[in-house]
Amino acid sequence: MTDIKAALRAQHIETPSWAYGNSGTRFKVFAQKGVPRDPYEKLADAAQVHAYTGIAPTVALHIPWDKVDDYADLARHARELGVGIGAINSNVFQDDDYMLGSVTNPDARVRRKATDHLLECVDIMDATGSDTLKLWFSDGINYPGQDDIRARQDRLAESLAQVYDRLGEGQRFLLEYKLFEPAFYATDVPDWGTAYAHCVKLGPKAQVVVDTGHHAPGTNIEFIVAFLLREGKLGGFDFNSRFYADDDLMVGAADPFQLFRIMFEVVRGGGLDPEAGVAFMLDQCHNIEPKIPGQIRSVMNVQEATAKALLVDREALAAAQSEGDVLGANAVFMDAYNTDVRPLLAELREESGLAPDPMTAYAKSGYFEKIAAERVGGNQAGWGA
Repeated sequence: MTDIKAALRAQHIETPSWAYGNSGTRFKVFAQKGVPRDPYEKLADAAQVHAYTGIAPTVALHIPWDKVDDYADLARHARELGVGIGAINSNVFQDDDYMLGSVTNPDARVRRKATDHLLECVDIMDATGSDTLKLWFSDGINYPGQDDIRARQDRLAESLAQVYDRLGEGQRFLLEYKLFEPAFYATDVPDWGTAYAHCVKLGPKAQVVVDTGHHAPGTNIEFIVAFLLREGKLGGFDFNSRFYADDDLMVGAADPFQLFRIMFEVVRGGGLDPEAGVAFMLDQCHNIEPKIPGQIRSVMNVQEATAKALLVDREALAAAQSEGDVLGANAVFMDAYNTDVRPLLAELREESGLAPDPMTAYAKSGYFEKIAAERVGGNQAGWGA
């Protein structure tokens, strides 16, 4: 149990700045009270999640949503709040120029503009101390014959190579994939194989990020995780739940057993070890639930799945597997999943000087009432800011 507690204490889960802003569906964005109006206030809210969970010490930024004049000052502000700047997320999907794609666009001018933005994000990494750039491209085509599929891969490879060459010592980029949307005929980075192939060609500073919402129904995500870990190409996760054709709902909400299965493969493959470099990030927007509690609950869901994965009796499981004991092996697996780990985690938090129940502690803190009263006027942060 001591080893399990040590692993859980060492776990870090990164929260995204955009989770604290207003969001919604393509039909409506719902405004809430107390929503941050700038990146500084987003960091303040993220610091609350870390204060009550103890395992969310970094915050991912999204550029230009989190654009500021002085990124070094933003990083300083984060440190004063007890958190740090995590991955820098690029945005090459919210500009009219990108209607036909960004780095794969047939227009060389648009490709140059998109690539320059990616290089700007590396500059921001330098200024904030971030070591990770996260790339997601909405690029693709809607109709057969609209563009040359192979040529688009060539353009993608050319842009990625420029970004890769710009990375400094200790820096990397994570390439994200998505099955479809907004491109519905052919997406340029539609699956882990495409992302993996580009990353292998580029070298060790390029890795794949697995967004748990970006797969076809029934996809065995834990297999993908096991494979990428085996190849040293799993750079991180974007955790969320899929109820519809995308993601962004709370991780573990749709299928907590899937999250457990994923985390078991992480544990089994050494993905919790610091040297593995696997980043555990949330990529969620809270459309109808309050922002900070939604992030706290999400962090707790990942932590609970990790605790259960660590409880799997690996020796008993290996023995049953080697003997061909199908039901016995499954029983070992299910025993861990069916264990209530909440008392263990409450004990762990108390040993770390935290409240045993982060949700209740935050609700009693008065922080929401404070920001709801103070953050009046100005423009609330959202998808466009």
